[in-house]
Amino acid sequence: MKTTIAMIRKELIDAARDKRSVMAGLYYAIGAPLMMCAMFMLLIGQITSPEALNITITHDERAPDLVKYLASNEISQGDEADRKAIELVISEDYAVNMAKGMPAELTLIADNSNEKLQSSIRRLEKNLQRYSAEMGSLRLIARGIDPKVVQPLKVSLQDQATSDSKGGMILGVAIFMMVYAVFISGMNLAIDTSAGERERNSLALLLSHPVSSRDIVLAKIAAVTIFAMIGLVLTLVISKIAYGFVPWQELGFSVNINGDFIALMLAIGLPIALMAAALQLFVSFMAKSFKEAQSYLTIVLIVPMMLSMAASYNIAPETLQWLPISGQMQALIAYIKGQAFPSLQLAISSVTTLAIALALTMGMERSLKSEKIVFGL
Repeated sequence: MKTTIAMIRKELIDAARDKRSVMAGLYYAIGAPLMMCAMFMLLIGQITSPEALNITITHDERAPDLVKYLASNEISQGDEADRKAIELVISEDYAVNMAKGMPAELTLIADNSNEKLQSSIRRLEKNLQRYSAEMGSLRLIARGIDPKVVQPLKVSLQDQATSDSKGGMILGVAIFMMVYAVFISGMNLAIDTSAGERERNSLALLLSHPVSSRDIVLAKIAAVTIFAMIGLVLTLVISKIAYGFVPWQELGFSVNINGDFIALMLAIGLPIALMAAALQLFVSFMAKSFKEAQSYLTIVLIVPMMLSMAASYNIAPETLQWLPISGQMQALIAYIKGQAFPSLQLAISSVTTLAIALALTMGMERSLKSEKIVFGL
């Protein structure tokens, strides 16, 4: 035990000497929550206070009431320089057809394949549909017909979601960023302490000491895990502070990162950090150079990213709820939404996570006895 602790201390001291590498691993943990908050604030601002939409309305004199209605919803001609590439053409017989109670033709000209225009097109279409519905109701009233006659069904939705459960939908995306921070925060150290040490010829020197390969592997896993957990702690602390400045109440819900959630996240994040450290070290030892290890890990990290996204957006099949990362994320999302906590699912996915970490650790211990791995042959 003393030997392992001494080896862990050695790994941490070596890692701390390269401050740039340490900070590069923690930039994500610090920057990701801040960028998420900025994105949420921008999104909420656009939803609650949409900016004015300037379009081209051809022959606007033919439909003054329609133009006034659109202007009341911040859709107007505006300055020519600020107009988007959307044109609304009012037909010549518009006023005549409206007076006769017949359909009046409008032509919407826009490039629907342009992603920048799609939201503006949908916004204009919705306002035109609302105006059409209002005109239809007025026509029925003018003919002595109650507009309710053409509404045979009246569907009432009783939303049982609480403010916390609604906030859980947003926090599910934030959990994805938190879990991913575990993989990013320790990645640089994992590459440096494996492929990096081999390039510096210090790995062979380390193995020449009276220290077992098991102690070396355990020390490296522990060091990378510590950095991964530091990244997770930073992400949680910054998220708790930064999310308090986001005006969630404007959307009718709240996002609370309380002490219980932080404790649960740390407890669930520890097995994931152990697996992430073992996986990154195993892949780095298999690579023949530092750059090759970086390339391999970039590809390998796609797997946990896909599992995290599948759990965050609720597109994962039931079989994934028992697997590492996706199972733990689903348990976290269920907790913040106030749903029944899946204890069995969390236990099985956590045990599976630790089993994978153990298997990778044993594989590394065996690989360090091979000259091809130690000298990168």
